[in-house]
Amino acid sequence: MSNQPIQWSLNENQRDASGRKFAIVVARFNSGITDKLLEGARRALADAKAAGSEVFYVPGAFELPLAAKLLAHTHSYHAIVALGAVIRGDTPHFDYVAGEAARGLQQVALETGLPVAFGVLTTDTLEQAEARAGGAHGNKGYDAAMTAVEMAQFAASLAAPLHIGARG
Repeated sequence: MSNQPIQWSLNENQRDASGRKFAIVVARFNSGITDKLLEGARRALADAKAAGSEVFYVPGAFELPLAAKLLAHTHSYHAIVALGAVIRGDTPHFDYVAGEAARGLQQVALETGLPVAFGVLTTDTLEQAEARAGGAHGNKGYDAAMTAVEMAQFAASLAAPLHIGARG
C-alpha cells in the first residue's frame, strides 16, 4: 500500500459549497492533533467557497454526538463536521469512547437528516494520529470537511425540484 495521501476525486460541482454554512465541532482532548484537524477542515471549506462556518469546542470525542445533535436542531447549518482524536491506551477506555462517538454521530445524522461528517481519528499511537493530522497520510480534518460539502450538496440535490429528462 502506498504512503501517499488519498486525494479527493470530486468534480467541481461537488466541491462547491457556495451559499452553504457548516458547523465544526472540535474535541479539546488531544488538542495538539485536533487543532491541526481544524486547520484542515477550515482550509477545505475555504477551498469549497463555503458561505461560512462556526467552530464549537467540547471536552472530548465522547461529547461530540450531543453537541452535533444540539447544533442540528438549530436549522442554521447545511452539515456538521465532527473532529476528534482518540488514541489507544492501556485500558479499554479507547473502545468505549471511539465506538460511542462513531455510533452517536451516525445516530444524529440518521435522526435529523443533517449530514454529519466523521473526522474522529482512532489510532493506536500519537505518531499515527500526527500522520493523519497534516502528516504523511494527509489531513483527515480536510477530508471530513470535504465529505460534509459533498453530503450537503447531495442533500440539496434531493430537495431540489425534479426535472423530467434532466440528468445530474
